[in-house]
Amino acid sequence: MANRDTPSSATTPSPSPGNPMLTRRRVLAGLAGVAGLAATPSLLAACGPGASSAPSAPTATGAAPSAPSGSAGASVGAVGALSVGSNHSDPGEKTGMELINKAFTDATGITVKMNTVDHGTFQDQLQNYLGGTPDTAYTWFSGFRMKFFADQGLNVAVDDVWSKVKGNYTEGFANSVVGNDGKVYGIPVDYYPWAVFYRKSVFSSKGYTVPATWDDLKKLCTKMQSDSLTPIAFGDKDGWPAMGTFDILNLRLNGYDFHVNLMAGKEKWTDPKVTTVFQKWAEIVPFHAKDYAGLTWQNAADTLVQKKSGMYLLGLFVSSQFAATKNQADLDDLDFFPFPTLGTQYDAEGALDAPIDTWEIAAKSPNLSSETDTAKAYLEFWAKGSTQVIMFQNQPGLIPTAKDADTSSYTALQKKAVEIVSKATRITQFLDRDTRSDFAGSNGMQSFLQKFLANPTQDLAAYQKTIQDFWESLPPLT
Repeated sequence: MANRDTPSSATTPSPSPGNPMLTRRRVLAGLAGVAGLAATPSLLAACGPGASSAPSAPTATGAAPSAPSGSAGASVGAVGALSVGSNHSDPGEKTGMELINKAFTDATGITVKMNTVDHGTFQDQLQNYLGGTPDTAYTWFSGFRMKFFADQGLNVAVDDVWSKVKGNYTEGFANSVVGNDGKVYGIPVDYYPWAVFYRKSVFSSKGYTVPATWDDLKKLCTKMQSDSLTPIAFGDKDGWPAMGTFDILNLRLNGYDFHVNLMAGKEKWTDPKVTTVFQKWAEIVPFHAKDYAGLTWQNAADTLVQKKSGMYLLGLFVSSQFAATKNQADLDDLDFFPFPTLGTQYDAEGALDAPIDTWEIAAKSPNLSSETDTAKAYLEFWAKGSTQVIMFQNQPGLIPTAKDADTSSYTALQKKAVEIVSKATRITQFLDRDTRSDFAGSNGMQSFLQKFLANPTQDLAAYQKTIQDFWESLPPLT
């Protein structure tokens, strides 16, 4: 755990698969769009998403950006300090946080005290953290898990902030931060898609064709094995990466509605539809890296970088391992394709995991009464495209959500990521974000999926029953 200077690790959060961040990227050379904010440090109105002096860039979908509505309102003149809980522990993202916090302080006069916790610890301990003595503002996920904590009264609704910045977001992002009670509980700041990544030079030199169907994928895997490549790079030492494979197979085989209902406990893990997912997965397990259990996602990504593996199903953050070589040719060689179709009615949904990260406010912060205004000012600041771009330039696998983000520096890979997400009619947040935390963690689905991978030909009925039994053993959500 890194740089934790207040609550102990036993009561602090950490990200998960949903948020495996990028590492070792170049530091932002300048603050560009926020540089002029320091001239008016006491006026948060200058921090509003519509205040940037930079010309508007095309939005992620190509539409002209609309100006965010309203100014900073009640947050104008907010002064003092703010405690922030951050899961941005990797070097590049931590640098991004430091730059953003400095820009925020320069613009508002508000001092930010940042507590940084490594990703895994952050996620595993979030329930205890939010129920204990959390920082006032913290980074977390949208979707089911955001709603879960909001339903417990652990989050503060931020509809007043949202009313000022909502014009800077698409409908899809807007929907991602609405709780079960219809209130808004977060500000979306970035997203990234999961897809199948590969090196263009390897496909070209071997004469491989991007697979469009499941049969195409298996044939390609067989050919890669004969060419002495590991067909599918895979590392599940941390437990969460395998969730991505379950998600995409369930979405392709059983559809979005069944998937989200399964995650919410409205469908049974003993359902024959779930059996088909594990049966389908078993067909490609022999093509996974044999030493997957001892590999982190970074270790597995390195095999793709080194041309020892042919493909890798992961999030766009895999690009960080290519950037780490400091050889631009490696990064330029990286490409991806959507997961192949499986010949079902749900192929048309084009569904995929594209986790959305947010900033939220903890209801049990011991400093909440004195830091509510400063926390809302902080969330408002994060709604600016220029703020999100600072993090993006340090973590290029995370794409800004704001319409006014400058996209001129996007690579072809990043532009393709925007395109693939825009074509998906259904988007999920990732298994660990779309279900309750005590089910998704190391004692739950992380462990269950590892047990499946260790013996994919086991009695699936008995195996699935252990998952359902575990779900039913959990305490009520409320």
